[in-house]
Amino acid sequence: MALLEQLISFILHIDKHLLDIIDIFGFWSYAILFLIVFVETGVVIFPFLPGDSLLFAASAFAAAGAFHIWILILVFFAAAILGDTINYHIGQKIGKSLSDSNHFGKFINQEKMQKAEDFFNKHGGKTIVIARFMPFIRTFVPFVAGASHMNYRYFLIYNVTGAAIWVGLCTIAGYFFGNIPIIKNNFSAVFLIIIFLSVLPAVISFIKTQLDKRK
Repeated sequence: MALLEQLISFILHIDKHLLDIIDIFGFWSYAILFLIVFVETGVVIFPFLPGDSLLFAASAFAAAGAFHIWILILVFFAAAILGDTINYHIGQKIGKSLSDSNHFGKFINQEKMQKAEDFFNKHGGKTIVIARFMPFIRTFVPFVAGASHMNYRYFLIYNVTGAAIWVGLCTIAGYFFGNIPIIKNNFSAVFLIIIFLSVLPAVISFIKTQLDKRK
């Protein structure tokens, strides 16, 4: 429970925590940001780490001079691609043998995994791009793609495209809008809106699926 509270605090007050990270680690803050995005996208048992909000907040700090925006974009871009690539290969290796009885499987949210698989089966390769903007699901989709033995070159194209769009939009938004007074003074509310908008496509897809089932 304490860990969950700390995580929620980190997400909602990410601006304050980023300040602490910058003050303590300086240039090595880039490595920490890389690690957070890499783990959030690449390790299927950690889908709850901040993604969109972290990109937005860090880019807002870049506009204030705390980070170099182009280094930041490259760090996030590399982390997003490598994370999905690792996740794909993990899924390819153990995806089909995964179950609730499996030791590794016990750490994975099977319900979220099933939703990601249904989403992937419905939308195909473009799911990898769409899922970039959907917390939780974006962590499971590369794993499902690997478990489904999707052609790697085909996967890589969508992986790079999705990473470029996701990182590009989130960093541009943070860089140009993050320091507008009304946004800067209401960071917590802004992040809640970002999280809501990120989850919205999954909610809409779920509602459509339920309606289709009833029909």
